[in-house]
Amino acid sequence: MALRLWASSTANALRISVASSAAHLSPSYSLSRCFSTVVDGLKYASSHEWVKHEGPVATIGITDHAQDHLGEVVFVDLPEPEGSVSQGKSFGAVESVKATSDINSPISGEIVEVNTKLSETPGLINKSPYEEGWMIKVKPSDPSELQSLLGPKEYTKFCEEEESH
Repeated sequence: MALRLWASSTANALRISVASSAAHLSPSYSLSRCFSTVVDGLKYASSHEWVKHEGPVATIGITDHAQDHLGEVVFVDLPEPEGSVSQGKSFGAVESVKATSDINSPISGEIVEVNTKLSETPGLINKSPYEEGWMIKVKPSDPSELQSLLGPKEYTKFCEEEESH
């Protein structure tokens, strides 16, 4: 935390854009002031889950911000395929060396796939929260729920405000 504050204040003093630090990342990535990666094209819940809706399926996981606060993930409890999830309700849990946290679904729908790799390699959430560390894929029952979620800029602002409290 202190390192982030120092890095952010140093970047401000030097008038360096934090986003320019992400030049090595794909162009679809941007960084918030707290250096957590936020991906353009995703929607975010205030409980720090993300959703990517493509065609009839939406992929869900936890954000870089969430995994960073959790620390090293050591266990992931995910539901069985063919179950269902409800917006804002817990569908599993992530256990880290620091704490155990519920995972809430940003949207409602039927679970069509579960990332079984996470049972053997839960650290994928830390290493690659938006790609290899996805958790479930859902067929949305009400795609309009996506409109209630935050976009990348709103989520970044939300995280910055949360960090300042």
